[in-house]
Amino acid sequence: MTSGNVTVTERAAGKIAAILKSEPAGTMLRVSVEGGGCSGFQYKFDVEREKAPDDIAIEGDGAIVLIDPVSLGLLAGSEIDYVDDLIGAAFKINNPQAKTSCGCGTSFSL
Repeated sequence: MTSGNVTVTERAAGKIAAILKSEPAGTMLRVSVEGGGCSGFQYKFDVEREKAPDDIAIEGDGAIVLIDPVSLGLLAGSEIDYVDDLIGAAFKINNPQAKTSCGCGTSFSL
């Protein structure tokens, strides 16, 4: 699934769809970027029931991901993936714009 130059892997879409199945109909996952974290910016994941008029929606495989225009600029070229390894399971954003990131991968700097 790709839109606005952001890609959601099949693995991430499957996990998002599974999460949204337990939510009320029409629920979507919002991915955004906020100031803060160890490195300056941090990724945030929220469950939303309404799409803002300027949101970009990435849809497919039963998953809907919303990204606001400001966050989209900071996520351009990124891949949203889902990893399940010995450290734990989590969504991971592979952001080519990030010059540095923290050890856990939830914050980054440009």
